Amino acid sequence: MKNEPLANITGTLLITAFLLVTLAFAVQGAFETRTEIAHTFSRQAQIQQAQIELEELLRLQIDEENSLRGYSLTRDPFYVAQYHQAAAGYDAKEQVIRGILHDQQLSGAGVLLGAYSALQSRWRGEVARPLLRNPRARLVALDKRNKLFSDYETRTVADVRAALAAVEARLVASTQNQLNRSAYVRAFWVLIFGTLALLFNMYRSRLNRELEQERTITEILQRAFRSESVPLPHCEVGSAYCSATRQLAVGGDVFDVYRLSGNRALILIADISGKGVDAAVLTAFIKFMVRAIALRHSEPAAILAEFNEAFSKAVGNPYLFVSMFVGVLDTATFRLEYGSAGHDCAYLRRSNGVEQLSVTGPVVGVMEEPFYSKIIDLEPGDTLVLTTDGLTEVRNRDGKPLQSAGAMELIEQAGAHAQQLADDLVEAARARSGPRLRDDLAILAIRVLDTERVYA
Repeated sequence: MKNEPLANITGTLLITAFLLVTLAFAVQGAFETRTEIAHTFSRQAQIQQAQIELEELLRLQIDEENSLRGYSLTRDPFYVAQYHQAAAGYDAKEQVIRGILHDQQLSGAGVLLGAYSALQSRWRGEVARPLLRNPRARLVALDKRNKLFSDYETRTVADVRAALAAVEARLVASTQNQLNRSAYVRAFWVLIFGTLALLFNMYRSRLNRELEQERTITEILQRAFRSESVPLPHCEVGSAYCSATRQLAVGGDVFDVYRLSGNRALILIADISGKGVDAAVLTAFIKFMVRAIALRHSEPAAILAEFNEAFSKAVGNPYLFVSMFVGVLDTATFRLEYGSAGHDCAYLRRSNGVEQLSVTGPVVGVMEEPFYSKIIDLEPGDTLVLTTDGLTEVRNRDGKPLQSAGAMELIEQAGAHAQQLADDLVEAARARSGPRLRDDLAILAIRVLDTERVYA
């Protein structure tokens, strides 16, 4: 009996030592799992970045082909400059992707990328350069070779996509397996430590949320591009974008100003039904599809008609529709030809007030009815203001929407310069609804400068 206290003490020390050792193993295992997951996710982020860059590379290839086609049709030197700019961007982007594949030791995808780049180089030598030297020579033969190269490149890009997707799928599975293994280990420690296991589980849940959120944002960036505008001769361009999904900073509104030639510019604003991720994934499709169509058709009604047909076939969802304003502005004459597919948030601010531009056709994706175009002549000092319904539907504390009349009052009271006008409208919308908007809001303002000041 004299040895019982000593035995109890020894047993307690042994149990304590065992618990400390197992706790040390548990903590070490948790940190090792975190390190493994972080390394795997870092590789996954690199692969996803390569996928994003690959889609941008394909877009630059399409820009090269469109610029070459535009030059062959119009002989406009503007398209030659566009071609060289796209070619330089393509070469730089190809080096970025090659570096990522080298760092990730993806030799198979690297070989496919090399084949794709070799095809593009041959296309430049056998199709682009002869056509740039003599745009009237052997157009039929060059067209056939262009189609052949395009088919080969499409298949090669599909192979590169598949290779990157396979690697990403393996990394996702590896990450999930690591998370599952971590869950089983932590479930065992729950039986022993209770509170400690609960803390570990909270950590795991937070880690899962962070991984899922980052993966979602990366996938959004992979499919959707930001709205953008470019400077226009003799005009001020201002823009603003506010997403109702603040944590993602994306939504279903898109605007675009794109130079079609030296003095012609495509002006676009569109509002996709819904908001957040589901709507954001369509913004890139809308922007680049409308650009491609506008290179073939100069009339907004024809652009809307062809896009309506393409949208219905590509999306295949009868519950998705788009209101859209498409305009072609001649910056030499300030003549604007536009078509409005159910988009009633288009305004023109003149010196004597603000007028609402009429709708010229149905929304896209709902019905097949004819679209029409209208022509208006802008004067120095006039401002074209395009918004989405995030402005007209913004509500005050009583739930009353601003509507078009209220929007026109805000436009009339806003600042004179284009960017100041856009910023003032956003500030007014936030002041009316509070810091968080209920719907996405996009604003595009184009102000015609005083020609005497321009040419002075």
